Amino acid sequence: MSFRVTIPCTRAQGEAIAEVDPCPASTNPPVLVADEPDAGRPDDWLIHAYFEHAPTEEELAAVRRLGSGEPRVEELGETDWVTMSQSGLQPIRAGRFYVHTPTNAGVVPLGIVAFEVDASLAFGTGQHATTSGCLEALDRLEREGEHFFNIADIGTGTGLLAFAALALWPNGKCIATDIDPVAIEVARDNAAINRVRLGHGAGELLLAEAAGMESPLLAARAPFDLIIANILAGPLIELAPDFASSLAPGGTVVLAGLLDTQAAAVARAYAQEGMSLREELSHIGEWPILVLTSKTAA
Repeated sequence: MSFRVTIPCTRAQGEAIAEVDPCPASTNPPVLVADEPDAGRPDDWLIHAYFEHAPTEEELAAVRRLGSGEPRVEELGETDWVTMSQSGLQPIRAGRFYVHTPTNAGVVPLGIVAFEVDASLAFGTGQHATTSGCLEALDRLEREGEHFFNIADIGTGTGLLAFAALALWPNGKCIATDIDPVAIEVARDNAAINRVRLGHGAGELLLAEAAGMESPLLAARAPFDLIIANILAGPLIELAPDFASSLAPGGTVVLAGLLDTQAAAVARAYAQEGMSLREELSHIGEWPILVLTSKTAA
């Protein structure tokens, strides 16, 4: 018998679940999944905790501390709860990309690049407006004739944006990093599922755990001609000097994870580093995607 405990939360609380162990003393801890049920209310998220047993009062209290409000407990019966957690996630079409979970592959349209991404462990499945918006921005850059050969995906989550970049620019090399070691393992698994080659060479993906740009692997790879970062407005502002110093002259940065109300502050931080706003793409639920470029060499 399995159980699902659901509690309302903010977006920040939902994204923070990758960094917490809600029941460290439990021998059979829950698996946590966060989602955004209404794109029109981008800060109203839900956290779902899946238990293989009836949750105790202590476990319910631990889940309660993750969000805001009272948890709702549902008995799922003899169910594959991973399949249950993904059953409501429909395939996403973004640019030339089609993203689906293992349970909803459907029929892939002709001429479309399909990726299978398990939604159960890490943020960034293509369901959220920022991820699908980044996919559309990358697709647009390639259609406009851009060519990138040295790419960094900072805060990679599932690895999806790195996979898409290599699909668009197969002669390039890409490094994808995340502060969360679980995300790196998930990205590694997803790379195998989607036949993305791991390694250091052209057409290959290098995965590394890193906080921001603090990695010797990132330092060794720099300067990049494309940096992708789908994180939060605060870290994007803090990383502006590091991104600017790691970017090749004329390089491009694609930024996401910010609200419309935060776009001006983020763009201003990068303008102070000598970068100009090439394009702001509005997307579902007031989540803009910022595309910026650095100055070309004198």
